[in-house]
Amino acid sequence: MRKERLIVPVAVVLALVWALAQFLASLLFERELARALADLEARGELVVERSGVERGWLSSSGSLQVSPLLGDGWRFELSYLARHGVFSTRVEGEMLPSAGPHHRRLFGDCLPSSPPRWHARYQTLGGTLEGSVQLAPFLISQGERELDFRGGQLSFGGQQGDWRLRARLQPWRLTDGVATLESGPVSLESRYAYTSGAHHFTQHDLLRIDTLAWQQPGLALESGELSYHSRMQLDDSELRIDSELTLGEVQAAEQVLLSGRIAMELSRINADAVRAALAALRRETAKVRTLDPRELTERLEPELLGILVDSPRLDVVEVDLESPMLGLTVRGEGALFFDPRRLEELSPSRLDDEVERALWLNRLDGDFIWHEVPTVVALWLGLPLSTRDLEIDVIRGRVRVNGRPLPPLWR
Repeated sequence: MRKERLIVPVAVVLALVWALAQFLASLLFERELARALADLEARGELVVERSGVERGWLSSSGSLQVSPLLGDGWRFELSYLARHGVFSTRVEGEMLPSAGPHHRRLFGDCLPSSPPRWHARYQTLGGTLEGSVQLAPFLISQGERELDFRGGQLSFGGQQGDWRLRARLQPWRLTDGVATLESGPVSLESRYAYTSGAHHFTQHDLLRIDTLAWQQPGLALESGELSYHSRMQLDDSELRIDSELTLGEVQAAEQVLLSGRIAMELSRINADAVRAALAALRRETAKVRTLDPRELTERLEPELLGILVDSPRLDVVEVDLESPMLGLTVRGEGALFFDPRRLEELSPSRLDDEVERALWLNRLDGDFIWHEVPTVVALWLGLPLSTRDLEIDVIRGRVRVNGRPLPPLWR
């Protein structure tokens, strides 16, 4: 009898615990979603909005709209339905990309197919999210143009402060009359780690294209694996961008036209000025979303010039290119610097003026070296045939080669 009396209180307690846990799970999901969207917008390039939001203990739903901060060239909409559990939340919805000022939808308006669906699971205790999107094949034809896309898959995951994206696209082909561009599988791996408000962040991206081929009458190019790796880092002092492009063998007429590697680094971009410029850009676009580019540049001139105060530097870390077909080899390195003195004399909004461009070019200094230059290049530049290295100096925007002014390249 005593045990029977305990059943009801225990059941009530368990129900209350379950209800409280369910309520906390829904609150945590909403909190993490809001924080993730705020962090996405904090980078400065995007506008993120929510609409049709309905919150509940057992489920919640809504729609997310992502668009570029400048212009209206595209918009990305995701609908979602979240079913909350005590330990995890299952989320699913549709992806609705659109393009142009009239937001013409890719799936439905342009393609006679249903939008792709996405699925994810949010772990309540760990605060992690893992999800994926399956892209169905489609075929678009417009006159002589045809795009044959054979599908792919996107997966994403992580937690606040550390997100990952992986994409794998199957081979696709674009045909325009007698010309054809065809790509083998394409893969992208991206990781974005950041602090609150994106005050500091690091982003790694690795893009691989297994094969790439271009065909038209009289010309056929085919490339082996192409890869591009970049690392962007914003810290207390600077924004730094490292990039590397690796070319597999690009063949033409069954001969190797080009292969090799290029590595570059852009540094000394003042970090505080970058953050100030993004904040000013967001204020201006909040007032008027469609500002004229020149007018917008004029309003942001102080912030844009502030980005240059630390003398930005472009390092060509390594160039190693070879063309057996042309008998050319390019191996070298160098650096280019910007003179930040008297920045008030410059105006980014007037760069379309020839006189203004000359003032900016006058701020460039640097030096490059081309090791073991081919004889034909020395001959073309009017240098002695015994020349082994090209020393290229940039002095106040003017180029000198081995101590001589650069001769006209086209005669």
